[in-house]
Amino acid sequence: MITASNISLAFGTQVLFKEVNIKFTPGNCYGVIGANGAGKSTFLKILSGEIESDTGEVIITPGERIAVLKQDHFAFNEHTVLETVIMGYDRLYEVMTERDRIYAKENFTEEDGLKAAELEGEFAEMGGWEAESEAGVMLNGLGISDDLLQSKMGDIEDNIKVRVLLAQALFGNPDILLLDEPTNHLDLESIHWLENFLADFKNTVIVVSHDRHFLNSVCTHVADIDYGKILLYVGNYDFWYLSSQLASKQMKDEKRRREDKIAELKEFIQRFSSNLSKARQATSRKKLIDKLTIDDIKPSTRRFPYVAFKPEREPGRNILEVKGLTKIIDGEKVLDNFSLMVNNGDKIAFVGPNHYAKTVFFEIITGRMKADSGTYEWGVTTKQSYFPKDNSSYFSEHLGITDWLRQYSVEKDDTFIRSFLGRMLFSGDESLKDCTVLSGGEKVRCVLARIMLEQGNVLILDEPTSHLDLEAITSLNDGLIDFTGVLLFNSHDHQFVDTIANRIVEFAPDGNVIDRMMKLEEYLDNDDIRALRDSFYHGHNGVQI
Repeated sequence: MITASNISLAFGTQVLFKEVNIKFTPGNCYGVIGANGAGKSTFLKILSGEIESDTGEVIITPGERIAVLKQDHFAFNEHTVLETVIMGYDRLYEVMTERDRIYAKENFTEEDGLKAAELEGEFAEMGGWEAESEAGVMLNGLGISDDLLQSKMGDIEDNIKVRVLLAQALFGNPDILLLDEPTNHLDLESIHWLENFLADFKNTVIVVSHDRHFLNSVCTHVADIDYGKILLYVGNYDFWYLSSQLASKQMKDEKRRREDKIAELKEFIQRFSSNLSKARQATSRKKLIDKLTIDDIKPSTRRFPYVAFKPEREPGRNILEVKGLTKIIDGEKVLDNFSLMVNNGDKIAFVGPNHYAKTVFFEIITGRMKADSGTYEWGVTTKQSYFPKDNSSYFSEHLGITDWLRQYSVEKDDTFIRSFLGRMLFSGDESLKDCTVLSGGEKVRCVLARIMLEQGNVLILDEPTSHLDLEAITSLNDGLIDFTGVLLFNSHDHQFVDTIANRIVEFAPDGNVIDRMMKLEEYLDNDDIRALRDSFYHGHNGVQI
């Protein structure tokens, strides 16, 4: 068990936590949520001891081991993949290292023998003899094949390192597990494996994630950071969201009722204050108003941007025809004779481990890159709007956000532009910020605002959920569900894809493509498609979104 007692932390004038008291018990998985900047990752660092709070203490049951998902991808570059995972169990790794050092001595003494025997006993007690096989099984579950186990961490790709560090945190059955964005860079099958692992995990899990599907799958509780406090709710993310919306509505209704009552009392005083016969009653009502002062009912600090895409015109029957697109980059065939017919009403999610192929395809059909061979043709009634994965080129000039957005608006009036930015959560002085210093999430909201102003009837979105918080993802999700045009997109957010897409196009290895008119969950559960994918992915990592 781990307890945060009277935790307070401030950075200058910004108070992150004020006298937080919360207890995390074994057998439960706690999803830590909160607006951007609320302090989710910071709170995990306080629990792990990486950051010291201004007041209070973190209490861990004596003898319990805490494991943390490391964020430094270069810390273990000189170690093998297998060794890095076992290092997650500090004491076991210390015993292994010391035991091997003793056995490697040229002059092996009787004292060395006694020490080695002692270490052997501790090694066996901690499950040392099964450590390598357990680590291997864990790595396989996360999509890492056996031929990489002896590779140096410095020699493998960054997205593989992330998985190794996750296996390191999970290894050795820790008593308390702290995970900050564990699903980043995981494919669908690895996320599913992790969900099952955490469902069977008997100890305490505390996790920060922007993946709503993952939070719904694993969480028994939600710890909501708001106003410097942390409130604990039983249930998963969806249950928290629905119940918090209901509570907010009830609070607003109650506030409105009280405001109506006060207005009625004020009207009474005004009407009868000059009437001597009613003077005493009026005075009494005046005192009642003082007692009925409206409490400070704080609305949640959660701010949901308003995202709505309204096409200037409806698209016709012909949308997009792609024939035989091929593209080779740095000797690698990224697209291989790829053909596609896009129809009116399609909302296509592009999935698969070859993320580069998706981006290259989008870049070609938006005219930003030329194919080596093949053609594409847009219907004459289409108007395309593109959200690129790399949006840095849009923010190279020193412009305030208001002037930046004005470039893309037919309506140049300052009031209109500021009002539009306000809907995207840029209000007051925020609308004057220099666009070159915006955060990743702020840049995404700006690009989405530009796309809304363009009023295209075909949207092409390359990983639009990256950098967004849960609230912005929810608003974008709802906006795309309601969008009446054609959509081509890719995203790592399972729920985002499943609730929006009505067609799945998967870029499988070796140039293979699967194209089906169905939702993501139906696609993943279909036995025929699973068999087809198994044949395509033999010897490769699994499907990714």
